[in-house]
Amino acid sequence: MAALHPIVSDITARIAARSQPTRSAYLAQLRAASTREPSLDRMGCANVAHAFAGMPLDDRFKVVTERKPNIGIVTAYNDMLSAHTPLLAYPAFIKDEARKLGATAQVAGGVPAMCDGVTQGTSGMELSLFSRDVIAMGTAIALSHDMFDAALMLGVCDKIVPGLLIGALHFGHLPTVFVPAGPMPSGIPNKEKAHVREQAAQGLVGRDALLDSEFKSYHSPGTCTFYGTANSNQLLLEAMGLHVPGNAFVNPANALREELTREAARTVLGIIKSRRYAPIGQIVDEKAIVNAMVALLATGGSTNHLIHWVAVAHSAGIVIDWNDFSDLSDVVPTLAHVYPNGSADVNQFQAAGGPGFIIRELLDAGFMHEDVLTVREGGIREYTREPALAGAALAWHDVGASKDEAIVRTPAKPFSATGGLKLLQGNLGRSVIKVSAVPDDRHVIEAPARVFDSQEALHVAFGAGELDRDVVCVVRWQGPQANGMPELHKLTPPLAVLQGKGFKVALVTDGRMSGASGKVPAAIHVSPEAAAGGPLAKVRDGDVIRVDAVKGELKVLVADAEWAARPVATMAAELRVANGIGMGRELFAGMRHHALTAEKGALSWT
Repeated sequence: MAALHPIVSDITARIAARSQPTRSAYLAQLRAASTREPSLDRMGCANVAHAFAGMPLDDRFKVVTERKPNIGIVTAYNDMLSAHTPLLAYPAFIKDEARKLGATAQVAGGVPAMCDGVTQGTSGMELSLFSRDVIAMGTAIALSHDMFDAALMLGVCDKIVPGLLIGALHFGHLPTVFVPAGPMPSGIPNKEKAHVREQAAQGLVGRDALLDSEFKSYHSPGTCTFYGTANSNQLLLEAMGLHVPGNAFVNPANALREELTREAARTVLGIIKSRRYAPIGQIVDEKAIVNAMVALLATGGSTNHLIHWVAVAHSAGIVIDWNDFSDLSDVVPTLAHVYPNGSADVNQFQAAGGPGFIIRELLDAGFMHEDVLTVREGGIREYTREPALAGAALAWHDVGASKDEAIVRTPAKPFSATGGLKLLQGNLGRSVIKVSAVPDDRHVIEAPARVFDSQEALHVAFGAGELDRDVVCVVRWQGPQANGMPELHKLTPPLAVLQGKGFKVALVTDGRMSGASGKVPAAIHVSPEAAAGGPLAKVRDGDVIRVDAVKGELKVLVADAEWAARPVATMAAELRVANGIGMGRELFAGMRHHALTAEKGALSWT
C-alpha cells in the first residue's frame, strides 16, 4: 500500500474532525436501525401480507417461511432518457439471479428521472436541480416499506445518482449496490457536434443541418458519450466502491452488461451471506468521500459535483466545502483528457484504460485511500481491474499500461500537475471554474461587464451583435432561490463563437453550467446568489471584472468605498413571479424558498 500524500491525509483529517458530531450521530442512527428485529417479526400480519401479496407463491414461501433475504430495487427507469432505457430489463435479471441464490427481490419503487438534454434552455430545466431531492425522497418512500435486507439502485444520469445515493444513505443500515447502464456507442465526434452548434448560433447552418448533427450524436440507448455529470457519476461510484468493479462504461445490450447486472445481485447478497458489516452508511465515510473528490479532480469531471457531493456527504453526516475541493485540486494531477477536456469520448476513455487505470494510478501514487470498505470483499483494489466474459462467467483482468497517452496518463507524466477544478473568490463572492477544458491563455480574463437578467437576454444581445468585443457576461438571478439554479449550457455556443473571433470572453453567474461545458472560462455557482443579496446584484454594465483562475480571484475592479456604498439590486417582481409559474414550477416554491447556497449543496430539506 502506497504512503498517502500528506495533503490528502491532512484534508481527510480536517473533514473528519469537522464532521465528528454529525458523523457520530449518523452512525448511532445507523446502528439503531441495524440492530432491530427482522421486519417479519416487527411488522403486523396484515403489513406482511400486503408486502408480499404480489409475489409469486414460491418467492413468498422463501421470504416468509424460509426467511431468505429480500432485495429492494429502486429504479429510475423511463424511456425518455436514453441512458435509462436499458434499465427496463434489469429487475427481471435481478429477480432471476436472486432466485438462483435462494433469495427474492422486489421493485420497491420508481423515482423520476429528468433528461437535462431535453429540458436544456427551457422552463423545465428550472426543476432539474431540485429533482435530485425529489429523487432522494422517492428513494426514501420506496425503502420505507422496511421489508428489505439489501437494496439495488438503478440509475445513471445527472441528478439521479446523487438523489438515489442521498436517499440510500438515509437507509444507511442496508447493504446497497448501484447498477448503471453504460454509454451508447460512439456517434459523431463531440467536437464536430460542438462546431455545428457554433455554426448554427451564427446562422451559418439551418435547423435541418443542426438536427441531423444532433441525431448523429445522440442516437441509441445509453448515456451521452461526453464526460459530463452522468459519466462523472459513474466514475465517482467506482472510486467509492459502490459498483460492481469496472461496471461504469460497458455499453448496454450485450452479454457482459447483463452479467454485470446479475453480478450486482450476487454482490449485495454476498454481503449478507458473508455477514460482512458493509452497509452503505459505513462504506461512505470521510475517506470514501475524499476518494470520490480526488477521482473527480484527476479526470476534470463535472462542476455539478461541487454541489451534489456536498449534499451526498451531508447525508452521511460528513461536512465538506469548496476549500476542501480546492486544496485537493492543488496537489491532485489531471490524468485524463475526455471531452470536453480533450477530444476522446467515454468509449475511447474506457478502451484506453478507463476508471480502472485512473484508480490504480491514484492509489499507487498515494492520492486515494486504500484502507476503505467497498461492496466487494477485495476492497478498492478490485476497482483497478476490468471485467470480461470467460465463456459465460465473469472474470477480471489488469488494465495494464495506458493504451493511449492522449487520453489517460500516469502521475509521472500528467496532463497537468493540478486538478481540473478551481475555487475563485473575491468581492463578487465564492465561485468555481472548470479549467481543464479552458485554453491556457484564457485562464485570466479582465474585461467590462455586460449584465443580463436571463439567458434569453444574452442570446438576444449576441444575435444583435452587441457582444462582439472583450466582455464578461454576468447572468444573475439564476441561483437556487431565484429560479432553481438551471444549467445554462445553451450559452456555450454563442460565447464560444465570440472566443473564436479572438475576443476575451468569460461568463460569471450564480447558475450552473452543464458538465459538458468546456472551452469558455465560466465562474459559476457564485455564492451568495444575487436573489439572496449577493454581490452579483451590485454589478453594473461597464464594471471591469477580473476572472483569474491562476490566482483564484473573482473581482469587480471598483474602488472599495464605491463598492460598499453601491445599492444591491433586487430581482424584478415580474421575473420572480414568472419563474414560479408553469411547467409545474409552482410545486417547487417551497424548495426554492428553503434552498441553501450552492456551496452547502443547495439542500432543500434542512
